[in-house]
Amino acid sequence: MQGPAIFLAQFLGDTAPFDTLDGLAKWAGDLGYAGIQIPCDPRLIDLHLAAESKAYCDDLRGGLARFGVEPTELSTHLQGQLVAVHPAYDSLFDGFAPAELRGKPAERQAWAVEQVKLAARASANLGLGAHATFSGALAWPYVYPWPQRPAGLVEEAFAELARRWRPILDVFEEAGVDCAFEIHPGEDIHDGATWERFLEAVGNHPRARILFDPSHYVLQQLDYLDFIDRYHDRIACFHVKDAEFNPTGRTGVYGGYESWVNRAGRFRSLGDGQVDFVGIFSKLAQYGYAGWAVLEWECALKRSEDGAREGAPFIRDHIIRVTERPFDDFAASGVDRDAIRALLGLSPRQD
Repeated sequence: MQGPAIFLAQFLGDTAPFDTLDGLAKWAGDLGYAGIQIPCDPRLIDLHLAAESKAYCDDLRGGLARFGVEPTELSTHLQGQLVAVHPAYDSLFDGFAPAELRGKPAERQAWAVEQVKLAARASANLGLGAHATFSGALAWPYVYPWPQRPAGLVEEAFAELARRWRPILDVFEEAGVDCAFEIHPGEDIHDGATWERFLEAVGNHPRARILFDPSHYVLQQLDYLDFIDRYHDRIACFHVKDAEFNPTGRTGVYGGYESWVNRAGRFRSLGDGQVDFVGIFSKLAQYGYAGWAVLEWECALKRSEDGAREGAPFIRDHIIRVTERPFDDFAASGVDRDAIRALLGLSPRQD
């Protein structure tokens, strides 16, 4: 596993050092981060140029290296969301697109699809093996079946989601980059069952992968360690984010429309919540996860700068350097093959 790294989306702002890629890179490097996950925002990266020019990407990498960091993945969370939008959310998601596309859902979707395809090519030019995104959602308004869903609604929603994503996934295949969907409420892919639906719908596409973020499993009350056991072979990205769930007689998983501070489930800075990171890092080490451990800071209480400062040593201390030899090698007895057969009550082999 590589790290620590930090996702820049929550820190990008209008004032220095948070308003430029160089400023953010120096800030992250000074905090002890070795990598940065870069949202595909025009303030940080020229996505069209990155998709076309290896030289531009080499220069970008070289510029980051001056601050002791490297790109871990690009992110199209906002653009991926726009690949599939239920009309109920049209006006809310319009803010994710350029101003000239607002109020034009078909044009907005076409722009989003092209953006994610460009990100696949840009990732390849940057020498990255994985990309982070959202799936978007068509069925989410019907997640709780009242009134009851008509038969076939979920199946058609996932069939349409697959129709939209398969050509994008094919571009990722051409680029040699994994497309990692963050399993996240609000997306049609929000748990293991919906991941399986989507994966089947895209024909088990080899580039369809998972961005694992345990905070969203805590808020749904999913077993995130069992999730790793089930789907570890598809995990290509890892957001290290903490959360807690403290239900009362007043509010639980759905949150009661309360603010984040007053919800039973809320995101916390690393170490302040309930996520078993020892268990998670152990599971990922067990299964040979070789990607980055990336802090995504979201907290209902703590200041972002404090969460970022505390995150690098937290991640560094949890990464397990996998042993190259069994712990009991010191007791090796040097028994040869004939001796082993003798221990089993077998005669020496003649071949």
